[in-house]
Amino acid sequence: MQAGAIAGAAKRARPPLINRGLLRAIGYLGKQRRTALIAYSSLVIATLAQLAVPQLVQNIIEAVTRGVSAKGVLNLPEIAQPLAAAALGRPLEQLRADYLNAESIILNAALIIIAFALMRGGFSFLQAYMAEKTSQGIAFDLRNEIYAKIQRLSFSYHDRNQTGQLITRAIDDVEKLRLFLAQGLVLAAQAVLLLGATLIILLATNWRLTLAILPVLPIALILFMIFGAISQPLFFQVQARLSRVNTILQENLAGIKVVKAFVRERHEQERFGAAAHDLLEWQLRVGRTFSFLFPLVFLVAQIGQAVILYFGGGQIIGGTLNLGEYQSFSLYLVFVFFPIGQLGFIISLMAQASASAVRVFEILDAKSEVANAPDAVPLGEIKGQVEFRNVTFRYFGSSAPVLSNVSFTAQPGQTVALLGATGSGKTTIINLIPRFYDVSEGAVLIDGVDVRKVTLESLRSQIGIVLQETTLFSGTIRENIAFGKPDASLEEVIAAAQAASAHDFIMSFPQGYDTPVGERGATLSGGQKQRIAIARALLLNPRILILDDSTSSVDLVTEYRIQKALDQLMKGRTSFVIAQRISTVLNADLILVLEKGRIVASGKHEELLETCELYAEIYSSQLVGDAEIDQSIAA
Repeated sequence: MQAGAIAGAAKRARPPLINRGLLRAIGYLGKQRRTALIAYSSLVIATLAQLAVPQLVQNIIEAVTRGVSAKGVLNLPEIAQPLAAAALGRPLEQLRADYLNAESIILNAALIIIAFALMRGGFSFLQAYMAEKTSQGIAFDLRNEIYAKIQRLSFSYHDRNQTGQLITRAIDDVEKLRLFLAQGLVLAAQAVLLLGATLIILLATNWRLTLAILPVLPIALILFMIFGAISQPLFFQVQARLSRVNTILQENLAGIKVVKAFVRERHEQERFGAAAHDLLEWQLRVGRTFSFLFPLVFLVAQIGQAVILYFGGGQIIGGTLNLGEYQSFSLYLVFVFFPIGQLGFIISLMAQASASAVRVFEILDAKSEVANAPDAVPLGEIKGQVEFRNVTFRYFGSSAPVLSNVSFTAQPGQTVALLGATGSGKTTIINLIPRFYDVSEGAVLIDGVDVRKVTLESLRSQIGIVLQETTLFSGTIRENIAFGKPDASLEEVIAAAQAASAHDFIMSFPQGYDTPVGERGATLSGGQKQRIAIARALLLNPRILILDDSTSSVDLVTEYRIQKALDQLMKGRTSFVIAQRISTVLNADLILVLEKGRIVASGKHEELLETCELYAEIYSSQLVGDAEIDQSIAA
């Protein structure tokens, strides 16, 4: 079903062979103008050197034929020489000169050919290297732009797009574009230059024979258009399926423990195999298309050669074309059919690049639902008052509200606890404070200022967040704690770790704070990762602190220690705490009880225990046991 959806999307988005995205990618040559100018200047010089060779070959052949004919005349008896010279239409003195100069003319022409070959080789190397350098520079620019754009796009964009697809576009699709710019575009430019200059030379030297081969060129152009129209959608389908393969691979690598725990290796292998087989089928379709194209292109070239043999032979027999001129014409004709022979390769690269350009610029042109307003101003140092004013929120593309008409005010320094069943809207509330999403209706205000009117950087820099799903990055423990403040001193890092009850276990490692955490913190336990995440948030000394079920991955003893530390650290800060266990929020200044996206009750513990049946149920099911555990731990 998903494969069908991919095919449908690809079909709807089918772009032309040379589309706006490809032209935009070519425009990136302007950012690499120096190397691009050297590459294409070298291409022109190398091509001109190549065009000089047939004329030099003609000179050699004519020198040889003149020398041979002169030798034949001069070997005759002296009395017969004038008659033979007259028959050839050349004076006897000219024949003697042709005979004596033939060897030097051949030698000079050969040396000039070698010189032109060396020049062509040198400039071809320069052109190839500079074209590669240019394309690598463009790929560098595109990948950096894609990465920067992905970083800026809102959470709703990432909710709708799979990680594997984004990776494919940033890596494989950019590489397809780079290959076209490094090879396909250069070959196309060379083909136009070589074909145009050669046709001019041929028309100037033998226009009748040139007209005989001109009908072949429209046939080649028609082939170019037909196979371009056929192959470009095929490559679009291939890239869509490659994204699917990468998505499955990325998901399985990220969730390998879950796969193994539920013994789903065989099922996941089958799922990956099905996606890989789908990709293989489309790649084979591409292969079949071009397996037919290349022989057809060469057939057209051979037809052109046959036409020249027929008409050229007729001119030689008629005496209007000599052997040297025919050989020169034949060599120039190679420069006409050589670009036609490259047609298939150019089409292949162009079709792939066109499909990839659409996918790359879909990311670069994506609009973020959350961005700085044109008149946004930096948010000054805040006191920490947070107000939700009639807030309603719906996720992108959904009509059902996740939050409905939510209103409350947290005063500076207060601790606000959010309680409710899964899906009640707790996480959505804390996501709206730092503008991970924007409200659908109403407003979120900090110190009376709508968060949509201030810059994202100034807003989020004053909010410390510990998410339910802990994310650590490759590097050391110290680097992870200092992630939001890279210039923090070791003393500051240690102080934050101590406050999060992380210092003791960190120092138990041989390398202490320089201990590598492994990919996604694989070398640490869930509780250790959670405490490092808490230390990371505390290092910023934020005015607003958000703890999204921040003790969910730790044991009871560790939770108790972290909670005691957090009780001290939340003083003076406006804190929002999400916890499934009510024991962590007993001392909150304001408890919000949510159900189906609405606040059904708010107040302190004692008040809610008497007035809110839902809160009383949570208390009865969790608090009594938790309180006994807290007392036993404290004792």
